[in-house]
Amino acid sequence: MPGLTRVFRVAEPLPAPSPSEPSDPADPLGAAIDWARYVDGVRQPGDDFLDACGMARVGVGFIWLGLFEPSISQLNGLGSIFGLHPLELEDANGERQRPKLESHEDGSIFLSLRTIGYVESAVRNEGGEIVETGSATVFVGDWFAVTVRRGRYGALQPVRRHLESRPKQMARGPVAVLHAVLDSVVDDYLRVADAVEDDVEEIETHVFAVRGVPQVERIYELKRDLIEMKRSIAPLHLPLRMLAEHQRDKDLRQYFLDVHDHLEQVREQVANYDELMSSILQAAVARLSVSENEDMRKISAWVAIAAVPTMIAGIYGMNFQYMPELEWPWGYPFIAAVMATACWLLYRNFRRQRWL
Repeated sequence: MPGLTRVFRVAEPLPAPSPSEPSDPADPLGAAIDWARYVDGVRQPGDDFLDACGMARVGVGFIWLGLFEPSISQLNGLGSIFGLHPLELEDANGERQRPKLESHEDGSIFLSLRTIGYVESAVRNEGGEIVETGSATVFVGDWFAVTVRRGRYGALQPVRRHLESRPKQMARGPVAVLHAVLDSVVDDYLRVADAVEDDVEEIETHVFAVRGVPQVERIYELKRDLIEMKRSIAPLHLPLRMLAEHQRDKDLRQYFLDVHDHLEQVREQVANYDELMSSILQAAVARLSVSENEDMRKISAWVAIAAVPTMIAGIYGMNFQYMPELEWPWGYPFIAAVMATACWLLYRNFRRQRWL
């Protein structure tokens, strides 16, 4: 039986092409990156979108429409064409939508998930995000697959090219699109997790270096991004499991379970990084505290040393008539020697105690 292979691509931000002519703001095709009708896995020529939808609706192939950041009016136009629920269209309009899965009695599926991209240090602003998120929404019916993407990362054009080059996979219908999008997004999760691992190791090395100064701000920024990754990845666990269990085709169930396994792998990675960063943050704060204590000990030691000559000079500065060695010619050198000796003894004692 034909199998679904995994999609491997480079997770790079791909800007959406701008339309050459102004379009109707309520026309869904105004935000379309690409669309086509597929019959037996082969892309069919055609210029009229509604005619293609009519043919797919009566069972002649299926439609795959890909949109990039459509407006709410364009999404509402989709609802009238494909019969989509208004609440699901509202969810597709937001970038911060929590990953979720909804299935309907007619077999249609709504899947919302978060895309993740790694921001290279060369283009990252100081204090900026290490991990950037977006959203991807998939509507699947018997005769259509609609994908809606928001954000710089998680481009789906390579997914379409991959499936078009494998007609046997595309011939499985809209569910093949759903699997390919999920597989692509989870692969991006894995790549971002591997890239973040390098940042974690770099920070860990710097924190525990002999003369390294803990960069608490950078540690906090990375931990913040790891929490954002957990929010994007963890909620997808249950929807993926449900998708796999509801597949009647054993091969399709196995493919969705494979994606689920990779999701579990990246979940464990991110959880481990988060725990490690918590330990590193605690160690960095403790090291800063120890460093500050060492500075305070040095300051206290020098103050104690300076207090001895200050005290003696203060006593002799009171100008009393009867002072020790006041009439003795060697009185001044003697008192200076006493002060120098006392300071030296204090300095040696503080050195032994490693305060200086």
